[in-house]
Amino acid sequence: MIKITVINGVNLNMLGIREKGVYGTLDYKGLCEYIADKIKSYDVELRFFQSNSEGEIVDCIHSCYFEGYDGVVINPGAHTHYSYAIFDAIKAIAPIPVVEVHISDIHSREDFRKISVTAPACVRQIAGMGYDGYIEAIKQLIRN
Repeated sequence: MIKITVINGVNLNMLGIREKGVYGTLDYKGLCEYIADKIKSYDVELRFFQSNSEGEIVDCIHSCYFEGYDGVVINPGAHTHYSYAIFDAIKAIAPIPVVEVHISDIHSREDFRKISVTAPACVRQIAGMGYDGYIEAIKQLIRN
């Protein structure tokens, strides 16, 4: 069985409330249930984590190493655009593969969203696939 942690960062707890036209109508719990349901046929143990705190996200990334996780899916939220602490944490847990996910297409939004300082530490970035981006990221980790 492969162990994967799904980390959601800042403001993702506001899913279903904020900008529904951009982020959809599922709330955070609904997103987690959606992901778990879509991958239930795979031999995957999932752990979900969400925090608005950069330090807690870094701690969770570190825990993936110490607790023997096989992969990480991360949507850092706004931390994507400036968190070198998260970048360093991802690099620190190598060789555990990390896939960065964004519900919206960050490359077609505001200029500041087009820049990800965390993506270069990841094996792949998936953006603009909605909730299915998480499913694609998990499948990528399974294939890895």
